[in-house]
Amino acid sequence: MSHILSLDQGTTSSRAIVFDQSGSIIAVAQKEFPQIFPKPGWVEHDPTAIWSTQFGVAAEVLKKAHLKASDIAAIGITNQRETTVIWDRETGKPIHNAIVWQDRRTASDCDRLREAGQADLIAQKTGLVLDAYFSATKILWILDHVKGARAKAEAGKLAFGTIDTWLLWNLTEGRVHATDPSNAARTMLYDIRRGTWDEELLELFDIPASLLPEVRDSSEIYGTTKSLGGEIPVAGIAGDQQAALFGQACTKPGMAKNTYGTGCFMLMNTGESPVVSQNRLLTTVAWRIGGRTEYALEGSIFIAGAVVQWLRDGLGLIRQASDIEALAASVPDTGGVHLVPAFAGLGAPYWDGHARGTITGLTRGTTAAHLARAALEGIALQTVDVLGAMQADSKIRLKELRADGGAAANNLLMQMQSDFAGVPVVRPAVTETTALGAAYLAGLAVGFWKNRAEIAAQWGVDTRFEPKTKPAERKKALAAWRSAIGQTQAYS
Repeated sequence: MSHILSLDQGTTSSRAIVFDQSGSIIAVAQKEFPQIFPKPGWVEHDPTAIWSTQFGVAAEVLKKAHLKASDIAAIGITNQRETTVIWDRETGKPIHNAIVWQDRRTASDCDRLREAGQADLIAQKTGLVLDAYFSATKILWILDHVKGARAKAEAGKLAFGTIDTWLLWNLTEGRVHATDPSNAARTMLYDIRRGTWDEELLELFDIPASLLPEVRDSSEIYGTTKSLGGEIPVAGIAGDQQAALFGQACTKPGMAKNTYGTGCFMLMNTGESPVVSQNRLLTTVAWRIGGRTEYALEGSIFIAGAVVQWLRDGLGLIRQASDIEALAASVPDTGGVHLVPAFAGLGAPYWDGHARGTITGLTRGTTAAHLARAALEGIALQTVDVLGAMQADSKIRLKELRADGGAAANNLLMQMQSDFAGVPVVRPAVTETTALGAAYLAGLAVGFWKNRAEIAAQWGVDTRFEPKTKPAERKKALAAWRSAIGQTQAYS
């Protein structure tokens, strides 16, 4: 058993990666699946497409790596968080499409709860800002809009899960209905201090407890799967951003990473004590290992790499996502253009669910290159907003920011990030840190790796980007960005 298989189920694609004992990638398989947009602001996925693509790439990657089930010590799962699936326990079939984390259909439900004075209670128990981003109002919507769903749920015939739970259920052929604290903490139903589902919140959202999965450690054997040609233990689960924090070896308080994926997510390890944010960040569970819970501060940006997809698919400015770097680098600046990619509202630290994307500063001289550069700057500048809030909350001045995710391969973006943030940005040798974190959690559970020290020793640097911009220029750029944010919020 010389390898670990990591299942990385993301917002736009399902991937499977095989790692060896040194944490090196042996093989990768990936398949995109359809995005469903029933109405403006609504985003759905077909749960059966998620399972079929994830299972398909798992089988494909083993074939690519010339491995069989008996060569795999364990499977780790990492997943897009908050995305909500409800299925029939008897048939295993979903009763509705998955409602994706980006979906805004329940923003008005959150407004009503806020007006009723429930935001503080939710924040106190869950560490979260009351927002449609999280799973609770998505569950409620499905129960209220699918015929017969509520009666079935109250009779114990339905199961809820985030995507990790849905995959685990299918891998174990319905034998295991479980999740880990990093995913449970994103539902707005989980008390992060007591480590349990919260009865008061379930009552508030009118959700039957029988729907919910068991919450187990992030690193333990949940069950076994026989679907890949032999028995393999499923032994690690973490939401994608917490998995990336673990994969980046940010296992000590004060260490932080930023993942540049569909959205952008910065997490800082705060150790065994949850830090209550005064700057509208999220307090979340990082992971629970050996019964010991560790926490993180998180700043969630809803749209990051997705803005590049929009330039490609919506406007046709580039043929493939990687083309944006050369196009953006062909001009020295944005020509005064700012692109605020609030396509799914503004996340931290603004939390404006009704905001929509804006482009300001357009002139007759604006070109595709200026828009491309403004899109990259928008990703980096949103991150600076979160970084400022995180340093204020933690009282820690960041020494470096570890970067990962698909867009971290963009050298121009990474240099922009360092310039605007005023701190070094470090890209690791292995940028697939989300999948790697899930692999590490699974490997720890079965003794494939001895301890965290062994894992931390494997982390290595690919490129270090140092700030080059003068403080006065940085200050001017940040002021212009905040003006653009203000104009965006004026339209919400």
